[in-house]
Amino acid sequence: MSLDQADPIFVGGTVGKSVAKPDNLEKVQGRAEYIADLYRPGMLHGAILASPHAHARINGYDLTDALDAPGVVAIITGDDVGDGRMGAFIKDEHAIAKGKVLYVGEPVAAVAARTEEEARQACRLIRVEYEELPAVLSPEAGLEPDAPILHEKLSEYIKVFDAGSEGNLCSRTELSEGDVDAAWADCDVIVEDEFTTQPQAHVSMEPCGALAEVDATGRVTLWSANQSVFRVQANVCESLGLPMSKLRSLTPRVGAGFGNKMEPHIQPITVALAMKAKRPVKLILSREEDFEMVRARHPYRVRMKTGAKADGTLVARDCEVLVDCGAFADDSPGVLGYSLLMCGGPYRIPNLRASGRLVYTNKLRFGAFRGFGNPQVLFAGEQQIDQIGDKLGLDPFEIRRRNMLQEGDQWFVGPRIGSNGLARCMDAVEEAAKGPRADGSPRNFGLSVTAHISGLLGTGAIVRMLEDGTISLNTGATDIGQGSDTVLAQICAEELKLPFDQVVVASPDTDGSPYNWGTTASRVTYTTGRAVKAAAGKVVEQAMDHAAEMLDCDVEDLELREGGRIGQRGSNTDVTFAEISGRAHWAVGGPLVGSETLVFDEPTHDPKRAIALGLPFPRIGVFSFAALGVDIDIDDTSGQVTVHEAWSAADVGRAINPRLVDVQLHGGFVQGLGYALYEEMVWDGARLANPSLMDYKVPTARDVPDAIHTFIIEDPDPTGPFGAKGAGEIGLNTVPGAIANAVAKATSARHTDLPLTGERVLDGMLGPDPSQD
Repeated sequence: MSLDQADPIFVGGTVGKSVAKPDNLEKVQGRAEYIADLYRPGMLHGAILASPHAHARINGYDLTDALDAPGVVAIITGDDVGDGRMGAFIKDEHAIAKGKVLYVGEPVAAVAARTEEEARQACRLIRVEYEELPAVLSPEAGLEPDAPILHEKLSEYIKVFDAGSEGNLCSRTELSEGDVDAAWADCDVIVEDEFTTQPQAHVSMEPCGALAEVDATGRVTLWSANQSVFRVQANVCESLGLPMSKLRSLTPRVGAGFGNKMEPHIQPITVALAMKAKRPVKLILSREEDFEMVRARHPYRVRMKTGAKADGTLVARDCEVLVDCGAFADDSPGVLGYSLLMCGGPYRIPNLRASGRLVYTNKLRFGAFRGFGNPQVLFAGEQQIDQIGDKLGLDPFEIRRRNMLQEGDQWFVGPRIGSNGLARCMDAVEEAAKGPRADGSPRNFGLSVTAHISGLLGTGAIVRMLEDGTISLNTGATDIGQGSDTVLAQICAEELKLPFDQVVVASPDTDGSPYNWGTTASRVTYTTGRAVKAAAGKVVEQAMDHAAEMLDCDVEDLELREGGRIGQRGSNTDVTFAEISGRAHWAVGGPLVGSETLVFDEPTHDPKRAIALGLPFPRIGVFSFAALGVDIDIDDTSGQVTVHEAWSAADVGRAINPRLVDVQLHGGFVQGLGYALYEEMVWDGARLANPSLMDYKVPTARDVPDAIHTFIIEDPDPTGPFGAKGAGEIGLNTVPGAIANAVAKATSARHTDLPLTGERVLDGMLGPDPSQD
C-alpha cells in the first residue's frame, strides 16, 4: 500500500488515529524542497572562513587576493557588523567573530561568489592576522584563578536572568528542598560516585543552511533550516542591528533538528552577505563545518550521592554538576537549570539539593539537544537507584515503585503533577520482558525511568474558516520531520468535527504566523496544541451564532455535528460550514477567524518549600513519563555491548497520532543507543579530531535491535489538548541509564563514564590490574 493510501481520511474523530503525514509522499518522491533545493534569480553562493585558533585576537584582514578571485562579489568580516550581540539567555555572541576568536571553527569571514566552489576558493585567499592567546579547554581549567578570560566584557552583556556570571563562569544554579546535610544520618544505605558524559553531535541528515534576499526597500526575506522562525528573526536582528520589521523569516522543509537547527550563526552571516552583495545569497555548511561550527550535547561531570532507609525509601540526594558551555552561552543556562530540576528523577526524595556551574571554554558552543540535560543526570541517578536496590535486595521495579511520584505530588522545588502514568509504563515493560529469552537463556536486563516536561513559554494559533467551509491553520510552529503539522491539524479537525483533509497548515512565516517560541523541549503538541484547540473553539462559537440566526433558534439548542455541520438537537435540520462561512464572508458579520495566544504560566518554583537561585525558567511543567527495559549481550573478547531487545513505554497523556508517537519512541531509542555506546566528539587539543561520518560513529541498521517494543500509555493531562502531553525527547532520556544497569547486571561492574565502549566494558569485566596496586 502506498504511503498516501496508508490511512483513510477519518470522519468521526481524528484524534487517536494514525493519520499519515501529508508530506510523506513528496519526501519519498524527492519533491520536498529543502534549502539546497531553493533558488532565486541572480543568486550567489556563500562560504565561510573558519578560525584555525581556539583563542586569538584578530589584528587585521588582508582581502586583496580574495576580492580579485574569480566570481567573488562580496566579502564580510567582523568589521562589517556592529557590536550587536545575540543569545537566548546571555547576549554574548556576534554574528561573526569580531575582535577575537573563541574556538577552532568560529566564522571569521564569509564570501559570496557565483558558485560555491569559487566562494570556498576565495576563502582560502583571505589573510587574517592573529595574535594567539592561551586557550581554556576544560571547565576545570576555566575556573582556575589565573585562567585566561574569554569574555572580558561579560559584566556588560545583557542577561535575561540573574546568571551569577563572572570570569569564565557563564552561569550558576542552585536548588534545594529539605535539609540534605542532616538527612544522611537517617539513611541506612548511601551510594556516592562521580560520572562523566561526553559531547554528542546532532548529525541531522540536513546540514544547516540559509538563503537571503534583499528587496528594493532594503527589507530582507530569509529562508533557513530552523526550529523557530521567530528565534531566527531575533538572532539576526539583534546581531546585525536590524529592526525586526525589516526581516521576514520563513522555513522550507527541514531535514531534522534535535536542537542543532536553533543554530545562530548561519542566518545572520547569510543576511549580511546578501545586504553587502545586493543579490540573493545561499550558504550551506559542509558536513565537516556542521560538526565543527554548530553545536553539540553538553559534556557533564556529575557528582551524586543518594541515601535510603532499610526498606528502600529514598531519603536524600545531593547532585553537583560541572558543565562545559563552550565559547558562547546559547541555550546552556537553560540546559543546566533544567538538568538540575530533573536530577531527582520521578521520585519522592524529601531532601534534595542540586547545584551546577556552567563554564565558558574555547570549544564550539554546546547547546540544546534532544533531552536538554536530562540524559546526563539520569545516567547517574538511575544507576544509583539500582545500586540501592541491590544493597537492599529489592529488584529494579520494586525499588522504583516504592518511591515514584504520584498524581498530585509536587516535583522538585514546586511544579505539581497533573497526570502520571509511570506505574503503568513500568507494568507494561515488566510484563513484556519477564522470564527468559525465547531460547531459554537468561536476560541481561536493565531498567530506567524518566519524566520530561511539555509546558514552556509562548505560542499562538490562528484558525480561519475559508469560504467553502474548509480550514486554514497557522501556528508558527516548525515541523522538523516529527509530524507536528499533522498532529496540530488533527487537534484542529477534532475540535471542529471536520475530516482531517479539510484542514491545511500554513508554513511558518514571521510576516503572518502567530508567535511560537520554538520546536524544542517537547512542547509543540501540548503548548501549541492548547492554542490550536482554543482558537478552533472560537471559530465554533462564531459559527454557532450564525447558525442560530440561520435556523431561527437559540444557540443553546444547537449541536456541532460530524463533517462540518451545525444542527438543532432532536432535529435533522442543519446548516453546513460552507453555508455559514458564505453568509459570514458576503452578508453578515465578516469572515470567521479564531485566534489564541498563551504563555505557559505555572510557576516552576514554590518559594514556601524550596530555594531556587539562578533558575532560568520561571515557569515550566506538565510531565510525561516513561520506562525503558533493555536486554543486552556482551562480547567476551571485545567487550562490545549489543542490545538484544528493548521495551519502551511512555505516558504521553493522549496519543493524538499513535504512529507518530511510536516513531518518536523508536527514534529516541536509536539516538540514545548511539549516545550510550558509540558516539563521542573527541578533541585533539583545541581541534575536533573526528568531524566526519568516517570517524564519528552513529548507529546503523546493523547496530539497532530488531525487536524494539513500544507501549503507548495514556493518562490524560487535564490541561492538555484532548489530554495530550509531549513525546519528542522522552524516548532518549532513559537509554544510557538502562544500558548501564544492564551492563552492571551482566558483568557485576559499574560504569560511570559514557560512552560504554567495548574497551571500557572489557576493562570492567577483567577487573583492576593487580600490577597497579
